[in-house]
Amino acid sequence: MKTLHEKEIATKDGALILDSHKLPHHFERVQAWEAGERIAPVSVDMALTRACGAMCAFCYAMVQEPQERSSVKVDTSLSLLDDFKSIGVKSVSLISDGESTISKSYVPFIQHAASLGIDVGNATNAWEWGPEKIEAVLPHLTWVRFTVAAGRPESYAKIMYKGPEHTQVFDKAMANIRYAVEYKKKNNLPVTLGIQMVLLPEYKDEIIPFSQLAIDLGVDYGVIKHCSDDENGSLGVDYSKYEPLYGKLNEAEKMSTGQTKIIVKWEKIMDKGKPSYNRFYGPQFLLQISGSGLIAPSGMFFNAKFSKLHIGNFTEERFIDMFKSEKYWRAMNYLASPSFDAQTMMGTLPIQHYVSVALDNHIKGIEKITAATDEKPMHVNFL
Repeated sequence: MKTLHEKEIATKDGALILDSHKLPHHFERVQAWEAGERIAPVSVDMALTRACGAMCAFCYAMVQEPQERSSVKVDTSLSLLDDFKSIGVKSVSLISDGESTISKSYVPFIQHAASLGIDVGNATNAWEWGPEKIEAVLPHLTWVRFTVAAGRPESYAKIMYKGPEHTQVFDKAMANIRYAVEYKKKNNLPVTLGIQMVLLPEYKDEIIPFSQLAIDLGVDYGVIKHCSDDENGSLGVDYSKYEPLYGKLNEAEKMSTGQTKIIVKWEKIMDKGKPSYNRFYGPQFLLQISGSGLIAPSGMFFNAKFSKLHIGNFTEERFIDMFKSEKYWRAMNYLASPSFDAQTMMGTLPIQHYVSVALDNHIKGIEKITAATDEKPMHVNFL
């Protein structure tokens, strides 16, 4: 069994951290936060639209309705990046609650971020990510992670689309991923390419086929992670059923090759949907923004029932003005206060989980965060 301390995967390009955090490499911001300063997030997770052609069985966005599904306009998205740069945001992950590749803002957003020195990563199903788009953005991206729910076409289509007979989506995605892998090699690009399986226990038979697919595609890694659920268990994730899969998950990791690492996000899987923390500090370092433009501290709160935590919408108001507002900091301070309990008042295993565990342990004196003395890992600006 992999221990919780074995969190760095060695690659030919350095350490790839997918099952932990990188706060020691941003220690000055940790110090400022601990001193009570109003810090800018190191990283922002967002989308450029809420629209998506997939119907993934594991998608948390399904429980975040209702919201607008239109795409963010190009000029608005570029102004957002300008605001990020001005306050010190170091990276943006295009993930959140929509398929950003279908937005007209997608290419100019990535290119403008690169011009500002802001790192950009992207998670996508790759269905609308053909050669022209790949060539326009791949030189400017730090990493791309493809959502691949299963290693077999019929299973993939069943989990992510309309049913097992609709395997054309699998074929299209794999063709685009292969093109990206070859384009990266041909042009010697530093971008990291990986595929990700969001594992629901009932799809355990896809673990090994998924891992083999990652190897066959020649991507840098294949990662297997838990499925998040909301506070009401709307997606029906039974976290007790992950433990019987540990043997098969270990078997998958042993399939790693010199080119492709198979990585299991053990820490989140072993937490079984129950965080160790009650205060939710993570959003101050890793903010989430919806594809509708809604700014809430975390994707766990995009749903209208959490409207008291909704800070505003960057399509209607400049982000920098909202960041400096009392409303922004009231929301952040509330989540970090005894009035909020992360174990009962929010969904399971948010994107800020690793950061929140580390900050909570730091405050409690369980494990202090100290300034990094080792070399920077890959993707250092993505917490």
